[in-house]
Amino acid sequence: MNLIGELIAGFAAGLFAGAAVYVSLVEHPARLSCGVSVAIAEFAPSYRRATAMQAALALIGTIAALGRWGAGGRPGWLLGGILLGSVIPFTLVVIRPTNQRLLDASLPQDSPETAALLARWGRLHAVRSVVGLAAFATFLVLLSRR
Repeated sequence: MNLIGELIAGFAAGLFAGAAVYVSLVEHPARLSCGVSVAIAEFAPSYRRATAMQAALALIGTIAALGRWGAGGRPGWLLGGILLGSVIPFTLVVIRPTNQRLLDASLPQDSPETAALLARWGRLHAVRSVVGLAAFATFLVLLSRR
């Protein structure tokens, strides 16, 4: 049973990290390269789809990792679980105000403010990518030492 929890934590963290890195390195730069008005138009539907997936993966991976640690697992499961779980409050407290402004229909579609908000969002999302990768790497190391 412990192996199942470990695999769930690793799988969820890997999917979370992969999706986050894809957004940081591919999707967001591509959206920005199309110009601010196109980028902001694409942001809302992309954000809505990604939110459900990323939140679920972070939550599932965190619960599985903390459960594994609680069942007598190595401290690394606690560390990885905390890392992966930290993206949730980071998103809600730090990124959410930027998200809300970018999703605000009154935001001018082609303005310096919009461009600045999109750039800020990219930097903030990169933090989620790095933290997700760190959690995934932690789980991979733990799985390799099983």
